[in-house]
Amino acid sequence: MRILITGLNGTLAPRLAEAARAAGHEVIGWDRKAVDIENEALSAAWLSAQSVDAIAHLGMASARFAGWLASRCPNFLFTSTVMVFENEPDGPHDVADARNSSNDYGRYKAECEDAVLLASERPVIARIGWQIDESRPGNNMLLTLDEWQRRDGCVKASSAWTPACSFMADTAAALLRLIERPLPGVHHLDSNADEAWRFDEVARALAARFGRDWRVEAHQDYRHDQRLVGGPSGLPPLSARLTRQ
Repeated sequence: MRILITGLNGTLAPRLAEAARAAGHEVIGWDRKAVDIENEALSAAWLSAQSVDAIAHLGMASARFAGWLASRCPNFLFTSTVMVFENEPDGPHDVADARNSSNDYGRYKAECEDAVLLASERPVIARIGWQIDESRPGNNMLLTLDEWQRRDGCVKASSAWTPACSFMADTAAALLRLIERPLPGVHHLDSNADEAWRFDEVARALAARFGRDWRVEAHQDYRHDQRLVGGPSGLPPLSARLTRQ
């Protein structure tokens, strides 16, 4: 299978590309310096010449572009975010729940979801939580907590927050399965969906797993059951990689 993956300079897309190549697929990216996504004629000509079998849109671009991409390939996957939901009403958040984000990023992702759904009859939309990885830059929980420890001398972690989160390799594997065997609709990919680890528990387990000397301080300033539930996620639980401390 020849797969176009956008966002290969980002955080999760390179892990998806690694998984796809390991499974024998050919991966190509979108070089925005060579092909301006705002030039629809040039973009259409370039994409047509690539003869891709699937598109996985993980890159940051306009909702218009997300919808345009979805209209160009029947096997289309878009990654969205748990941030389309607020903490009121509280979760866990089901695939059928109304999106109600008040922050810019969550509203942007919701707009992209809508554009994709309007443009394609059978898109796959995968909402994900905070990703965990040993080395990938960007919005990576492990490296973010490293930064908190350096900045504050501790990791302040709410015991009233049950985060949606997954290891990046597990998310990439689940996304690849959805590309190889498309199941149209909205999917929630969350390794914490069933086990409901609190954030302070996740932080302590990560410190033990990766040999960090963080000073984890629990608080209850933020309350949210953020878990993503509903439908088969295909993700292993956090306990497959972490041990509660």
